[in-house]
Amino acid sequence: MTAPLPTAPWRAKVLTLFPDMFPGPVGHSLAGRALGEGRWSLTTLDIRDFATDRHRTVDDTPFGGGSGMVIRPDVVVAAVAKATEDAAGLALVCLSARGRLLDQGEVRRLSAGPGVILICGRFEGIDQRALEATGARELSVGDYVLSGGEPAAFVLIDACVRLLPGVLGAPESLAEESHESGLLEYPQFTRPQEWCGRRVPDVLLSGHHERIRAWRLAAAEATTRERRPDLWARYLERRRGA
Repeated sequence: MTAPLPTAPWRAKVLTLFPDMFPGPVGHSLAGRALGEGRWSLTTLDIRDFATDRHRTVDDTPFGGGSGMVIRPDVVVAAVAKATEDAAGLALVCLSARGRLLDQGEVRRLSAGPGVILICGRFEGIDQRALEATGARELSVGDYVLSGGEPAAFVLIDACVRLLPGVLGAPESLAEESHESGLLEYPQFTRPQEWCGRRVPDVLLSGHHERIRAWRLAAAEATTRERRPDLWARYLERRRGA
């Protein structure tokens, strides 16, 4: 039986120089199915439509010198003004390598709201005055540089959409995913029980739920401690403060 749709589906509006890139990856799998079911909506605005000259120029050279080009503030502010006309309450986010790192807590907050307006930068970035004038929050999906904000928009949208009611077949599984508890997820196994000389841990075959939970917690802690010392330190700090 299909779960009832929310009265106001989650919305994503994307401001981009390449609207044809969308829906892209979020038009497939869980996000794509949920889009088709009306559990969320996606619209794009072409930033070039808000240029004021016949060449549809959106960028210019940076003051102070340097390589590359910068997206003009007047063009961005005009695009944001259009996007917000019928989008009261949507979080305004600029996807930027210099932004605050997107984490699961922020994803939960964004998915719990009415939706997002995403500004996808290009070139050397967006004029700082546009960000200040619009109040856009800068978020980064990782400590690396992409060619533009569009791939980051796919990441943010997918992370939010999968948390919406009715998108996942087994919502209870969200509680044990990586980052939900501050830990990376424990290893997963399925059939066959033995493969290429490697066996599934005996405890997972025991049917003893308490022992399985203890093993999974210990495995998650060991994985986090080894791979993400930063997460491990925060996890220990939260445990000490509990």
